[in-house]
Amino acid sequence: MLIVQKFGGTSVANLERVRAVGERVRKTAGDGHKVVVVLSAPAGETDQLLKLASEITNQPDPRECDSLVALGEQKSVALLGLYLKAQNVPCVSLSGWQVPVWTDSEHGKARIRHIEPERIFKELGSGKVVIVTGFQGITEEGDVATLGRGGSDTSAVALAAALKADLCEIYTDVDGVYTADPKVVSGPKLLQKISYEEMMELADAGAKVLQTRSVEVAAKHRVPLKVRSSFNDHPGTEVVSENESLEKILVAGVTLNKNEARISIRRIPEGQGVLAKFFGPLAEAGINVDMIVENLAADGTADLGFTVSKGDLRTAMKYAEMVAKKMGAGRVEAAGDIAKISIVGLGMRTHAGVAYRIFQILADLGVAVQMVTTSEIKVSLVVAMDDAEKAVRELHKAFGLEKNA
Repeated sequence: MLIVQKFGGTSVANLERVRAVGERVRKTAGDGHKVVVVLSAPAGETDQLLKLASEITNQPDPRECDSLVALGEQKSVALLGLYLKAQNVPCVSLSGWQVPVWTDSEHGKARIRHIEPERIFKELGSGKVVIVTGFQGITEEGDVATLGRGGSDTSAVALAAALKADLCEIYTDVDGVYTADPKVVSGPKLLQKISYEEMMELADAGAKVLQTRSVEVAAKHRVPLKVRSSFNDHPGTEVVSENESLEKILVAGVTLNKNEARISIRRIPEGQGVLAKFFGPLAEAGINVDMIVENLAADGTADLGFTVSKGDLRTAMKYAEMVAKKMGAGRVEAAGDIAKISIVGLGMRTHAGVAYRIFQILADLGVAVQMVTTSEIKVSLVVAMDDAEKAVRELHKAFGLEKNA
């Protein structure tokens, strides 16, 4: 088998853990498998490098930032390479540009365009373990570009797709995918299997186990995917194609995202292309808008509300206020004391009344719902931050997601 193994920052946080990763890789190779390893930077390393950049200038250039933060992954792959060679395991470490992993030029949030796998196949053919930097690639101009937070997951899945790997294992600091965050809910279930679609919705809604883009790539190329812990030999969670047994499960998980903020624009005058006028500048600025709610008044004006990440709030407010002023709209308000809860499950397609049940549970708790969006397999809603955790716990319990349920 050809196996891609990706290890996150906590898995390579110190030399002891790098050695443990090395032993796991050595065992996999010793079992007769061809192994490609993808590594993140050591936990906290990227933040430290970004802090250095912000200390030297309050407006770091994105290209130079990418050159700086790419050092974290290079440190990880070099250390693992040194360890494996000391254990007489033939290996070679490669940076993204040596593979090469070609990306666009959006520094700090680049997207992979294509991967040339010939060098990796050559090294595997000579009996070596290949260790590749995650999170990074190279632009057509020859510059290092990074893929954004969680980008090493995407690197691993994209490499697995390009290599037509038999399995892609994502090693992290949890045993797999749970029905809720164990830090919020006591005793959540560990899922043995979850569909690509459910995993994508959970990741997009704030679950931190896998990066959304990595699941998108896995689903598109049908990459066999497994989420496992670096610290034990538990089997973990398989991310698979949709099947009948998964469809029988009403809800697969409940997520909580505390990193969103809401912007509200009051009394927007009636007219064509109103939404485009607000969201066009945000798109050009690279700001992702999540939930959108528009309420029409009897006098023809509208109130518009939408959510963005807290990190984008200041910039988004600037654009919203600028457009609102041009259009003669009312006041623009921001709220950071909110949280988004999402309930995800394939079974929601065929079971009526799920939304009613959710709203009834929250009403019984006295939790006010500020915004709602739905899809075939997801209901997302915004509530006050102070109400969020108790709401998640009650919803998790009500849908029978506890370990002993």
